[in-house]
Amino acid sequence: MTPPEDRNSADRHWSLESLNKAYQQGYMAGLTGQPLHQQPYPAEVLAAAWEAGWDDGNEQFELHKRRSA
Repeated sequence: MTPPEDRNSADRHWSLESLNKAYQQGYMAGLTGQPLHQQPYPAEVLAAAWEAGWDDGNEQFELHKRRSA
């Protein structure tokens, strides 16, 4: 786990592009059924973007599973 002082530093180094990338990676992870605990980002802001993408992708994954069952 990243120490709190390092985490705060990492949280300050993000951009709109990095947020979009984290969201897209999370979306693809959710869409392919990967578990939420595989979130790769130590920075809270990027982790939140990844998790938001995962939520959206996982929702689509679950809808597809129900339709094809």
